[in-house]
Formats: sequence, C-alpha cells, structure tokens
Amino acid sequence: MSKLEIYYQPLNELKPYPRNARVHSMKQVRQVAGSIRRYGFNSPILIDDDSIILAGHCRFVG
Repeated sequence: MSKLEIYYQPLNELKPYPRNARVHSMKQVRQVAGSIRRYGFNSPILIDDDSIILAGHCRFVG
C-alpha cells in the first residue's frame, strides 16, 4: 500500500481518467467552481503515480 501524500502539481500535468463514469453538466461545474471561490478549496484531487485523476474530475474542470 502506498503512503498518501499531498503536494502541489501543475494542472497541465494532470490527466483525466478516460473511462471516468461520472459526467457533470456545466451547471454542476459552475456550482462547484462557485463553492470553491466562496468557501475555499479543501478537498484535493486524487491522482495515481502517472498523474491520472482518480477522483476530482469536476474540480479539475471547474
């Protein structure tokens, strides 16, 4: 099992998982972006060792 680490990585290095089953409407993306602007960002995007997004696609787009 890998150790969980939090670090900053340039957004252009992240790669969305091509078979992501969750699809968000633009309305949902705008709502998430508005929430982040209003309350701040406190939930990191989860990626694997190859910088592929495992969780947080909507936050990545927004």
